[in-house]
Amino acid sequence: MATAPSAEQQPVFDVASPEQVAAARAALDAHTVETVAWHFHESTGCPFWLEYATSLPFNPLTDVRCFDDLKKFPPFEDEWLRGGPIRRWVPKGLADQPVYVFETGGTTGIPKSRYNSRDFRTDYEMFSETLPEEFFPKGANWLMLGPSGPRRLRLSIEHLAQYRGGICFCVDLDPRWVIKLIQKGWMEHLEAYKQHCIDQAITVLEAGHEIRCMFTTPKLLEALALALEKKGTTIREAGITGIFSGGTEFTPQWTRFAVEELLDGAYLTPTYGNTLMGLAASRPVVPADGYTIAYYAPQPRAVIEVVDFDDPDTVVPYGETGRVRLTTLTKETFIPGFLERDEGERERPFAAYPWDGISGVRPFRKLAAATTVGVY
Repeated sequence: MATAPSAEQQPVFDVASPEQVAAARAALDAHTVETVAWHFHESTGCPFWLEYATSLPFNPLTDVRCFDDLKKFPPFEDEWLRGGPIRRWVPKGLADQPVYVFETGGTTGIPKSRYNSRDFRTDYEMFSETLPEEFFPKGANWLMLGPSGPRRLRLSIEHLAQYRGGICFCVDLDPRWVIKLIQKGWMEHLEAYKQHCIDQAITVLEAGHEIRCMFTTPKLLEALALALEKKGTTIREAGITGIFSGGTEFTPQWTRFAVEELLDGAYLTPTYGNTLMGLAASRPVVPADGYTIAYYAPQPRAVIEVVDFDDPDTVVPYGETGRVRLTTLTKETFIPGFLERDEGERERPFAAYPWDGISGVRPFRKLAAATTVGVY
């Protein structure tokens, strides 16, 4: 568990200055007012929020003057995202734009859906600016070794590759089938399916496509490295110089193991993201910081708060543990105060991201026993 740095134990990373923090907060407050005005104005808002506003005891157009005013909204219910019609979430101001539907969950019952037009592209274009070109060269081709199907990641990684001037190669991977295999206890089938996915990846890597960059999950990264080792080679020797990875399996211990045993010099950048938030980049992961992995949401488009387990309107002190509360603030999607199925420790603002971060991300303790992680 992370602890707040004491006066004797100063952080090894560049903590944001009070001026940087204040400027970021002012930008968030202004962005919040603008976003709420868009979603609740009759000419631009989406049907769901325009109808919902009629039941509120306040007027979002006049009574939301800063980010903290979003606490006036009742907690967002994730059941609202299950089932359709999906167009109830499309703002009138964007009604002429193409609509994508990305799903999350859905192992049992109706999955949650988020409508997108361009948000997924914007999120990954912003993330692109955080990638060091030494390891993620512009023009390089990518391998997407992760969930396919109706998930945002598949199109997002392809857009990231194209935005950086490259071509993306993908594999077929159905995480819902993986989870069913785990729940049924079919470990032999699970291992065969994992090997099927790794075989697809190795086939692409050996096909002469000059792939230099890759997205994958920690479990699949480890499986790929071990499979290549059996063939007498490594991820780096296969041509990969930069790896962007995400999932709740990231821990300081695993990251150190990956860097020292699996990657053979390839660069690894952890990320934390989901269909509702977008993509939270990490500050540099270094031995001097105990390989701590701290994520920072793409403010002001999305905000992560680490809140008290019993009082979600109270943010915990730095270094303390709490549940993730997410707010999404884009022209496409407004989601205030969504309690995620994750918990972690509150991190101090970083110079490059002058707002709160989170480390030690893991399934929320009250739900962990019922959570099947699968390929992540």
